[in-house]
Amino acid sequence: MSGAVERTGYRYIPGPFQFSSGVAALPGYAIHRVRFAKPVLLKQGFDRIEAFLTQQGLPLTAFCACELRSPAPFTDAGFIAFNRDYVGTLTRWGIVEGDNNPVARSNVCPELNKPEGPSFHAFSIAVPSPDAPPSFVIAGSAEAHEGPGAYRDKTVRWGETSVDAIAEKIGFVLGQVEKRMASLDVDWTMVTGAQAYTVYDIYPTLARDIVARGAAEHGVTWHFCRPPVIGLEFELDCRGVHAERVLL
Repeated sequence: MSGAVERTGYRYIPGPFQFSSGVAALPGYAIHRVRFAKPVLLKQGFDRIEAFLTQQGLPLTAFCACELRSPAPFTDAGFIAFNRDYVGTLTRWGIVEGDNNPVARSNVCPELNKPEGPSFHAFSIAVPSPDAPPSFVIAGSAEAHEGPGAYRDKTVRWGETSVDAIAEKIGFVLGQVEKRMASLDVDWTMVTGAQAYTVYDIYPTLARDIVARGAAEHGVTWHFCRPPVIGLEFELDCRGVHAERVLL
């Protein structure tokens, strides 16, 4: 658990103020994933999640990960502004303290059939579950080095979309995801679902950079989406979750 911090029901990898890099259930708990049948706008989504947690007899602090959809990639400044608004609700729920945000997240932008505004696609919660097998969610990672600075200055092969450039971006992202998994003592053999987000062809590098390293044991779900910031071209997240449901 190198670098992981414990919360009630789960531990997490500290990240930037807008999300953690991943979460894993503590002993006696399991992470459950809940997907909306259709994207739900952010405010209504938070309301529905709050009602769902209340109905399940769970505290708001059980909310530990989410998957968002936005209409289009943000500028660097626009992304910061959006994140401050999003984090405001988590602060009111007692989850975020200052810039200490334990909630893992993916936020991507459908190229077609765009939502009207930033929306929830899915969320995950930590649920009491004696003797449950390990469960976890790794946040979406794109081809940018972590840390401060403009995305243009920290992105692998910024502005390039050739087959070779996309392959290099994919290799970098898979490496970042593996570092996050290692921080939670999990690996590809424990993954139940992996999701790739790009509008570019991943087939030329699929076998070498994704399948060969064990990242596609249960296949890869490809969402025809862009990462959330202008200039990013590939993102991937994964999870090891044994209970999933869909809300209509």
